[in-house]
Amino acid sequence: MAAFLNTSPIISFTDMATSISELNQAHAQMLKTGLIHHPFATSRLIAVAANIINTPTYAHSVFDHIQHPNPFNYNTLIRAYAKSPTPQLALNVFLQMLDDNVVPDKYTFTFVLKACSILKGIEEGKQVHAHVIKSQIRFDSFIFNTLIHMYANCGYFEIARKLLDEMPERDVISWNAILSAYAETGLVDLARGVFDEMPETNTESWNFMISGYIGGGLLEEARSVFDEMPVKNVVSWNAMITGYAQAGRFGEVFVLFEDMQNAKVQPDDYTLVNVLSACAHVGALSQGEWVHTYIEKNGIDVSGFLATALVDMYSKCGSIEKALEVLRSTSNKDISTWNSMIAGLSIHGLGEQALQLFSELLDNGFKPNEVTFVSVLSACSRSGLLNVGRQMFDIMVHVHGIQPTIEHYGCMVDLLGRFGLLEEAEQLARKIPFKEVGVVWESLLAACRNHGNVELGERVAKRLLELDPQDSAGYVQLSNIKASMGRWNDVMEVRKVMKARGVTKEPACSMIEVDGVVHEFLAGEGMIS
Repeated sequence: MAAFLNTSPIISFTDMATSISELNQAHAQMLKTGLIHHPFATSRLIAVAANIINTPTYAHSVFDHIQHPNPFNYNTLIRAYAKSPTPQLALNVFLQMLDDNVVPDKYTFTFVLKACSILKGIEEGKQVHAHVIKSQIRFDSFIFNTLIHMYANCGYFEIARKLLDEMPERDVISWNAILSAYAETGLVDLARGVFDEMPETNTESWNFMISGYIGGGLLEEARSVFDEMPVKNVVSWNAMITGYAQAGRFGEVFVLFEDMQNAKVQPDDYTLVNVLSACAHVGALSQGEWVHTYIEKNGIDVSGFLATALVDMYSKCGSIEKALEVLRSTSNKDISTWNSMIAGLSIHGLGEQALQLFSELLDNGFKPNEVTFVSVLSACSRSGLLNVGRQMFDIMVHVHGIQPTIEHYGCMVDLLGRFGLLEEAEQLARKIPFKEVGVVWESLLAACRNHGNVELGERVAKRLLELDPQDSAGYVQLSNIKASMGRWNDVMEVRKVMKARGVTKEPACSMIEVDGVVHEFLAGEGMIS
């Protein structure tokens, strides 16, 4: 019967459904034909529903109408919850399964244990382990492997290792179960010990080691493992590229991406987003354009994070028209794409256009988030739109219910400071309930310097130094204020205090792209790369 159902047009239509409307059509046809009463058909409907919709609510509603659900039905729903943002509900379905006297099989235990692992629910995991033992299911490597990963992921490494040692038949997946947990929790030395002990490894084993080293900030060790890998896949390249990008070593990102091309490994969206991000950080427009051309030539869909990365790259590289072109040509925009474009217009001082785009965002049915308003308020500040900025801050809080973060307060203090409303800016800064408030006081101190308000500047600098006596920003800004007033003796006093407290100012650094090559300059030292 299952073989016959596999070829059923309704089942085929269900499996190909990509939207809620198509899912509803499939559901209606199953109800009409009575196919809804067949376990295989309902399981397919549940599985597809769980994939289309982020939460398995619809899938659960289908399940609730099954008169006598079998293990296959339960397993499908448990698996859906285990992969969802609410994995704890997988445990609820498992308990319902036991209450209904439906006997779990090896797949049931595997899915439930994965949910326990994600939740780090060690007590629940132990209870499921007890059920496995009572069930008298013969040795199964899938269950053992999931148990090992669950215990290791919850920090119970001794139990995980004991299970590994007791396995009558260990494969590379068994070893990877404990290796991955060590790597993910930052225990890279223990991970290395397991890796060296493994009788055989696969590409996934090597990738776990690379990711573990990168997570611990050990880039050189990660690169050493990467270079030794017998076979690299796109995940290997992505891990290394991400590591360099996060460390700000953008030159290596470009070199590695070129090596990846030479190795004939096809980059995925994750690769391209990281490379475009590197281009944006160093202003490498020609390299960013090359990546964009690569995307177009290979027919890669530009949407979501990839569209956002392109908009961000063009904006930060000074090509605002190209950024707008990407935004307009992207059919599948998300809020991050809009935010990136508004931020780009803000950076270029195009406040009015940024506000127009914000209105367009609302007209298209998107709901602005915290990041949206940071970009909007920043645009108001850079373009001197005082009243609009105040209005936007009010709309953010009272219309959209978004509580201000340190970034929002910073934009408002900066806006007030630009208009010389220093007393109002100081009052707002004193109301900020965040520990990271120092950056806002730095902004206010710069405004005091620009408007020549020495008295307030000294008061702000004192507050800044109270927050962090080792931060050079307060000393430097206070010194600049006094210098602008010709009070050179006071300037020398500030520098003496800095020296006595061991406070040093980091030298400025800048990057420029010439003929596709990125050069880095350090103040006082010239070109360093």
